[in-house]
Amino acid sequence: MTDESLKSRVETWMVKQMPIIQMHGGTSVVREADAESGQVVVELGGTCSGCGISNVTAQNIKRDMFMEFEEIENVEVKVPSTGDTGADTVEGGRGGDLQYSNESAGHF
Repeated sequence: MTDESLKSRVETWMVKQMPIIQMHGGTSVVREADAESGQVVVELGGTCSGCGISNVTAQNIKRDMFMEFEEIENVEVKVPSTGDTGADTVEGGRGGDLQYSNESAGHF
């Protein structure tokens, strides 16, 4: 499978998750999905930034991705510290210029 194929499948999967995330005012962007390395990076935005349960959402995304995609070896879920989602950010990973905080990379 190609990188684009994995990214496309992860984006489609994230779109299915969006009603739950959007219900709370959140957004998501798939930043990376590398089939060769098995690395996936998802960024949460909107009200996920600063949300007290964003770590739970991140853990659920990680767990469910591992169960859904056998080729995924590592999932990183980033939550922006700015809360800036911008007009070009849309659900399912098709855009966006979110900035994330790495102040506490181990908080997930």
